[in-house]
Amino acid sequence: MSPAIVPVTIPRSLAAIAARPPALFLPAPEAAERFFEFFTANIRNKNTRRAYYKAACRFSDWCDRKGLHGLAKVKPVHVAAYIEGLLQELARPSVKQHLAALRMLFDWLVVGQVLGANPAHAVRGPKHVVKKGRTPVLDREEARALLAVIDTGTLTGLRDRALIGTMIYTFARVGAVLQMDVSDYFTQGRRGWVRLHEKGGKEHEAPCHHKLEVLLDQYIAAAGIAGDGDKPLFRTTGRSTGTPHRMTQPDAYRMIQRRARAAGIKTKVGNHSLRATGITDYLKSDGTLEHAQAMANHSSPRTTKLYDRRNDEASLDEYEKVGI
Repeated sequence: MSPAIVPVTIPRSLAAIAARPPALFLPAPEAAERFFEFFTANIRNKNTRRAYYKAACRFSDWCDRKGLHGLAKVKPVHVAAYIEGLLQELARPSVKQHLAALRMLFDWLVVGQVLGANPAHAVRGPKHVVKKGRTPVLDREEARALLAVIDTGTLTGLRDRALIGTMIYTFARVGAVLQMDVSDYFTQGRRGWVRLHEKGGKEHEAPCHHKLEVLLDQYIAAAGIAGDGDKPLFRTTGRSTGTPHRMTQPDAYRMIQRRARAAGIKTKVGNHSLRATGITDYLKSDGTLEHAQAMANHSSPRTTKLYDRRNDEASLDEYEKVGI
């Protein structure tokens, strides 16, 4: 007798995947089941899960248009043609991500004996060598203007200023900051510290810049959430339900865009720009690459070097020497 299956509550993101597997994986029941297992048992990061699911759906739609109904009909030449087409629509890093998603998914199906071979294994992705980051950054005066323009007479203003300040002063990813609970801001050795929940389940603790302490203290005091412990630190405001929820990355992006426009900043900044701004300013202030790597919790110094934009100003000075 097979063991009883204990009912569990499936998160909304996984429920959507279970309810709508792409058509390519539907004809064979074992393929649909294995497809769902790939996103539940094999991928833990919700952002990766969302990106890979979109990649699988896009490939499935492409196969449907090409008359490839069923996994058995998909060959390396088809994956190669699909990738070639993506290069006409997406940036190279995005294409590489799509190919990585297909490779991992088909590998999972091969291990589960749904497929005999991985049709994406032999397909080469586009070359993409990055020596300098492309994330827009703010200079010191722009960053100060961004913080100064925020109306701190409202709780929303205090929240937005604290959120922006946390990303700038801790070099943290927006995802790590938004995952903070109230208890992740704590006192140690008479100094405020933050606990950041990074990718891969890693926790990174960092002392707060003295200006960041002020921003967080004022926000928490005004919000009256000092005793909330395991509840979200950065929450939505003004919802019709009256129930605050943890802010999402799109929430943060819209907020930053709105605040940048109010400050008259022309640079097209986003969530990641604030992390890049903090690292760049630190390096310009004679900070070392080794310390910047540790502070940003990068596993490789090559990643930190992408944020070193000091040569931008040097290049501008050189081009200005043209006397025509």
